[in-house]
Amino acid sequence: MARRKNTFWNRNKFKLSGLILILPFYFLYEQLQPPEFPDVWEEKSVGPFEVAIQPLNNEAPYAHHEDWVKDFSAYINEGQVSDIRQGYVNIGEEPVPLDTLESDDVGILHGSELLQHVHAIAPQKYESEHRVWVTLQTWDGSVHKASWELPENWLK
Repeated sequence: MARRKNTFWNRNKFKLSGLILILPFYFLYEQLQPPEFPDVWEEKSVGPFEVAIQPLNNEAPYAHHEDWVKDFSAYINEGQVSDIRQGYVNIGEEPVPLDTLESDDVGILHGSELLQHVHAIAPQKYESEHRVWVTLQTWDGSVHKASWELPENWLK
């Protein structure tokens, strides 16, 4: 009659099998918990549009390919999204010129009529003079810009 060796694996493989069966329920529960987003920033006029932006978190910008970006949601509360030819968001002292923005696909507003999303162009580290800039171009070629100050907790 063969005897099993008293090894760690033989003593604990039943417990490890049970743990593997329980882990999917833990991850399912974690996925079903909605994240807490920061508050929506005040609404501002960007030409004929009323726009409010909301950062997806209060974390620092992250590296995305060769750029540093920060994720935002943008709510077009007044005006039609279909009237926007192109829209960009960047963080810096000044808005990035539209010619420069058009040469890359970073910072472009995208999404649906209900919610726009953007991976805003950001510096690696924030400074007090930086602002969040929204640049919108309508189909008649006019360009509209607005900016928001960075929250104090981002500058630490």
